[in-house]
Amino acid sequence: MLDPISMAAITAVLGAVGSGMASEAGKWAWETAGGLVRRMAGREVVAPARPEDREAVARIIHDSVHGDPELARTWSSFARSVQTTGVTVGRPRLPASVRFFTDRDASMKLLDREAGRKPDGRPRVALLYGGDSMGTSALAVHWGWRAESLFPDGQLYVDLGRGGAGSAHTAGSALRELLRQLGLHHGQIPASEAERIDTFRRIVADRKLLLVLDHARSAAQIAPLLTSAPSVLTLVVARRPFPGLDAFPVPVGPLSDRDAVRLLTKIVGKEAMRSARATLPAVLERCGGSPYALRAAAPRLLAPGPLAAAPPLPLSHHEPTGGPTMHDSDPMRTAAEDAYRLLQPDAARLYRLMGLRPWPAFDAEAAAQVSGIDVDAAGELLGVLADALLLEHTDNGRYRYRPSVRAHAEEAAYRQEGIGGCSAATTRAVDHYLRLSVTAARAALPESWRVPDAPADSPADAHAGRGDAVARLAVELPNLVEAVSTAEEFGKPDTVLTLCRALWPLQLKAGHHEALLPALRIGTAVADDQVPGSRASGALHAQLAHTLGELQLWEEAGAQAAAAARDEREAGHTASAIEFLGLLRLRQWRFQDAYDCFEEAAAVLGGIGPDDEGAADVPRARALLERHRGRALRGLGRFDEAQAHVERALAAFRAEGEAYNTARALTDLSEVLLAREEPGAALPLIDEAIRILSEENADQHVEHLRRLRERCSDLREE
Repeated sequence: MLDPISMAAITAVLGAVGSGMASEAGKWAWETAGGLVRRMAGREVVAPARPEDREAVARIIHDSVHGDPELARTWSSFARSVQTTGVTVGRPRLPASVRFFTDRDASMKLLDREAGRKPDGRPRVALLYGGDSMGTSALAVHWGWRAESLFPDGQLYVDLGRGGAGSAHTAGSALRELLRQLGLHHGQIPASEAERIDTFRRIVADRKLLLVLDHARSAAQIAPLLTSAPSVLTLVVARRPFPGLDAFPVPVGPLSDRDAVRLLTKIVGKEAMRSARATLPAVLERCGGSPYALRAAAPRLLAPGPLAAAPPLPLSHHEPTGGPTMHDSDPMRTAAEDAYRLLQPDAARLYRLMGLRPWPAFDAEAAAQVSGIDVDAAGELLGVLADALLLEHTDNGRYRYRPSVRAHAEEAAYRQEGIGGCSAATTRAVDHYLRLSVTAARAALPESWRVPDAPADSPADAHAGRGDAVARLAVELPNLVEAVSTAEEFGKPDTVLTLCRALWPLQLKAGHHEALLPALRIGTAVADDQVPGSRASGALHAQLAHTLGELQLWEEAGAQAAAAARDEREAGHTASAIEFLGLLRLRQWRFQDAYDCFEEAAAVLGGIGPDDEGAADVPRARALLERHRGRALRGLGRFDEAQAHVERALAAFRAEGEAYNTARALTDLSEVLLAREEPGAALPLIDEAIRILSEENADQHVEHLRRLRERCSDLREE
């Protein structure tokens, strides 16, 4: 068993704490570690940002605990509360394979060859490439299931082309998804991309796994996801070869006519194929060997009438009115056009309008708002479009387009609706997500000045509670980020700023920082251009600083906090920006600097008169600063003062009936009591905070509190 005060064990604890900062438990452990290091060194030690810095801090701890038995006991107790052991890895599985699959013998044999190659130091990587409708993804999944016995530790899958917000996964977000599949919970997934790469490669190093990277965009996108582990086979699925990728090539072309007929026969049966014998050659030619096109054409083989092409729609349904032109060389576009021409006008219109923007996954409510019909009718039409393979069902019951099909829908919209009609439909979509987000945000965090006001006609019972409102924001987040991008593109700066402000409850209560980052970057750029030096601009820079700090992008976070202070100073409101800077200093173990920032912010609040702008927010802001001062003082080891500040904050929040911050103050107070080794006093506070936050869907906070509860039990046993 590893000695807890050995250099190796101390380094492991620091690594685990640094990697776990994405969770509330991780933040507590990080600040606690900083306070302990300060106590041991007798001076301020800036938080380590690099592995070599971590080793230097570990050396300080090592030398201190070996010279002081009390410090050794304190560190050992803290180390036991930090999870440094390996995670319990589950056995991840690929998505379901398609029911009807026509064997691609040549491609399957090539994959067998790469999977069976003897280890020689080269990564096992195969690149399956082919057109968007050629079934490359289906081939990878089908082969993976057929070869399941080769990978007893599981099969990982990530769709790199659909990372949310209408854009591709980044390496960091893809690694988050892979680590989640491997069994890591939120608090165990490192915040930084570099730490995630290291964690992923360590976990898979001695495991027999299949990794499928679907819809890859470039060699650079997938490079951080590759591993040299000898028993891991990576299948990269792409539309074209990547010159910068050292991989075994597996081209996937059109099906032969023989295989195409075999696939159609599996789908529709021999009787229908005999009936369609006369027109079958024309169908095969139009489908171009595309499995998608063949599947889309299959229902028409069961219907009477000519099959070579879909019947034309009425002229008013497809008459060109300008905009992009259709390309018939892509079998997927051709299949989409054929299916589109068979739609009734209301379904065709919905198909066109929802395809104007790359909404990641939309529901019937959004479709109803965009097309101007009721929700029930929209739900039925979405089902019709999914049956025609023009939409795909998502895991959570929503709908999305394949990229090529959406491009077809967009072109059809410009042909039929014209630029004016398309612009109006897109505006309706953005307005829908604006109203949805603001209503939910205000319900989730009604006491915050950062959250925009809900529309006057919003129903009071739109959400069952704060937790329900946070959950609604979370499920719609990818669409909200796309709405921000769309509003910026369409020249709607006020909408951009309001949408970004409505994201604050997610930042505060649910994390999602990687997904939020693109929207917040757009929001600050728009604010700098449209309303520089305003309180709104300062607020958005502060929001961005918060998220960057959560992602451990310290330098950029500091720059954004400084920009927030600059704007708020110009607007005459500097307190909140200085507060954010203080929170950043807490993360950097600069506890005295953090405390000084909170003191400065409190002085600013003291200068706001009863008739000044923002006066109504002052009591709550003061209570928040009391909380933060308590955290800084805990890091400085001044526990009596820390407890006094937090107790004042708790009293203020209780008096206002503010449940969320009451629970957060209870958490802070329990942390101070644990630092004083008073678990009996901390335990009832923790239980009360768990009860409050469980009702608000603040899952990461509840997880942290449960860890604190375990810490109480450990201390009582010592």
